[in-house]
Amino acid sequence: MYDHYKALKIEKRGAILVVMLDNPPTNASYPGMHTELAEVFQVVNRDDATKVVLLTGAGEKAFSAGGDIKRMLERIETRDHASLLASLREGKEIIYSMLRLEKPLIARINGHAIGLGASLAVMSDFSYMIESANIGDTHVKVGLTAGDGGAFMWPMLIGFSKAKRYLMTGDLMTGKEAAEIGLITGTAATHAELDELCYGMADRLAKGATLAINSTKMAINLLLRRSLEGVMEAHLGAETATFLSKDHHAAAKAFANKEQPVFTGE
Repeated sequence: MYDHYKALKIEKRGAILVVMLDNPPTNASYPGMHTELAEVFQVVNRDDATKVVLLTGAGEKAFSAGGDIKRMLERIETRDHASLLASLREGKEIIYSMLRLEKPLIARINGHAIGLGASLAVMSDFSYMIESANIGDTHVKVGLTAGDGGAFMWPMLIGFSKAKRYLMTGDLMTGKEAAEIGLITGTAATHAELDELCYGMADRLAKGATLAINSTKMAINLLLRRSLEGVMEAHLGAETATFLSKDHHAAAKAFANKEQPVFTGE
C-alpha cells in the first residue's frame, strides 16, 4: 500500500503509522513530496490496520522548512504556470485530506516548522514540538498570501488578533510560545521527551475505543470542513495572484542569493 512512496518514509509500528518527511536536513517540500502529501492521508483512510498516524520529519534540525525557494524561482523564471496550478491544487488536497482523515493525526514536530511545515503542524489533531524550535507561517516574507491553510487555521486556534500579528508579519515563535498561546498541543525539551509525548499519546489512542475516538474527531472536523470549504478557493486564489507578483519574484531571487528582499508592492 505504501511501497511506492519515495519522498515520504513510511513505517508501520503496530497500529501506528509513522509518516516521515524525508528530505533532511530541512525537509523542505519539493514536487514529489507535495504530490505524496496530497495522496497519503486518503490512502490511510483505506488502511484498516492503522489506528493512529504520526507525522514527523527526518533528523533533528527541522520538521519542515516549507517550500523550496530555488524551485519557486525556477518556476517563475521559466513561466511554468502549469506546475504552479498543479501545486496549488495539491496544496488544497493536502489540507482537505488532513481534515477528512478519520484517524487521529499526531504531529511530532522534531525541529523548525516553517511555511507549509507550520500548516502541517497546526492542521494535525495533536501537535507536540521541541520547545526551542521555531514555528511560523512565513508566506508574506516571500511575497505570498498565507493561503495553504494558515489564514484558515491560525485564527481558529489562537484568535484573529494573534493570527494577524503573526501571519501578516511572518514572525517566528518558539515551540514554548506556540504552546502557551494554544497554537500547538504541547512541547518537550529533548527529542527523547518528544518521543514519550507523541508515542505515549499514539499508544493511548490506538488502545482506545476506535469508533468513538474517530467519530468524535470527525464530528469536530465537520465544523472545520464546513468553514474551510467556504473560503479555501478564495485563499488559494489570493495565493495564486501573489505567486505572479513582482514582490514574490524579488523575494525568491533574494533568498536564493542569501540576500534580504526589497519589496515594491507590485
